Amino acid sequence: MALPSNLIPDEASPEWLNKGDNAWQLTAATLVGLQSIPGLVILYGSMVQRKWAINSAFMAFYAFAMVIVCWVGWGFRMSFGDKLVFFLGKPAVALDEKFLLDRALLLYFPTATMVFFQSVFAAITVILIAGSLLGRMNFRAWIIFVPLWLTFSYTVAAFSIWCPQGWLAKLGVIDFAGGFVIHLSAGVAGFTAAFWVGPRAEKDRRNSPPNNVILMLAGAGLLWMGWSGFNGGAPFVASTISSLAILNTHVCTATSLLTWLLLDYFFFGKPSVLGAIQGMITGLVCITPAAGVVHCWAAIIMGIVSGSVPWYTMMILHNKVNLLRSIDDPIAIFHTHAVAGGLGGILTGFFAVPKLCRLFYMVTDWEKYLGLVYGLQNGRTSAGFKQMGIQIAAMAFVIVFNVVMTSIICWFVGLIVPLRLSDEELEDGDDAVHGEQAFALWHDRERLLSSKHNNKVYDTDELSFVESKPGKVELV
Repeated sequence: MALPSNLIPDEASPEWLNKGDNAWQLTAATLVGLQSIPGLVILYGSMVQRKWAINSAFMAFYAFAMVIVCWVGWGFRMSFGDKLVFFLGKPAVALDEKFLLDRALLLYFPTATMVFFQSVFAAITVILIAGSLLGRMNFRAWIIFVPLWLTFSYTVAAFSIWCPQGWLAKLGVIDFAGGFVIHLSAGVAGFTAAFWVGPRAEKDRRNSPPNNVILMLAGAGLLWMGWSGFNGGAPFVASTISSLAILNTHVCTATSLLTWLLLDYFFFGKPSVLGAIQGMITGLVCITPAAGVVHCWAAIIMGIVSGSVPWYTMMILHNKVNLLRSIDDPIAIFHTHAVAGGLGGILTGFFAVPKLCRLFYMVTDWEKYLGLVYGLQNGRTSAGFKQMGIQIAAMAFVIVFNVVMTSIICWFVGLIVPLRLSDEELEDGDDAVHGEQAFALWHDRERLLSSKHNNKVYDTDELSFVESKPGKVELV
């Protein structure tokens, strides 16, 4: 019986191409991209003080563009290419037609799809670091920091943990979609960079309310819904594991959010929008390394843990530990990503189901992926404890490497330009750094039009105000 014409292989659709897998992977990649642009752009721009809205959003916007260019230039091959050393691939371009249209590894879509999917993962990792640096980092320093950190830090974790030739991958570490590679790395690197950059102005640390809570919720919503692509795309196929990963993601996240709200309500008397967003993020982060390899009941337990432990470290422990209190982390990236990512990695080693690991990895030695719970249940206790040891070793490697490498990068950038803005720039915010303001309101017209920092390139000094109706003012 002949195949339908749309399934007959041709030069553009070779025999190995699965159109369904390719379509899902491109969709998943776009969902992950939307988490950053516009998700984190909106979230960052609305969580900070009004005077830092543009700078915070623009740090994310710039990083996304820079990472994409670096990724096709050398980052992808360093993360997923031929081995240079046991923890890093050889730098090479991902630009030519022959390479990009060829089959990606043993998957059922072209390398171009893989490059795009992994590029948005790399981009969001760097953007998460920005969350620890909002409201004081010199934008020129950020311009230099982004490609350096992607090149010398992100690629190492990605190759070591995700590339089949990586040393931690060979050991059998389980990181379904980036609990270690993305969230633990970003949380530790952001915290380290925040130490080197220094804190915000003292008055900004004392009083920094969000400038738009409704937009903040919109950005958070994009982040949450985009996670369907984040975890659902990790198996690289439109499979049953993709479906389970997406369901587990939303179950864990909802549980974590509700747990955080209950703790806020019980200890502080009021449910908090900020708290709900933090609980949402910790749930998303915690389930990420486990999403497709644990049962749904385990996702609920992980949600309870991710909604309570980071809550404790942020709301209670933070004020008791000098190191945590002394380093300025404006939107708590350390707690929501480093703490939650580490928890997720350890709980993955505890709850990982052998059958689900077999369906996900599809390799002959799948039996080495064994959660401690099932090791105890099946009489393979030593194998279960070994998996936990591998998870802890991977976590330790990511932490130590990021502290060291991020410190070196910050030191080097500091030799070229100051890491921190001047006191005058810290006072004026967006107006001083970019010559622009996020909100052009009537009572600010004189300041906007007379500011010495006006952006001459885009003629903001030529904005005019008219009174269209009695008592109603419009900006034109």
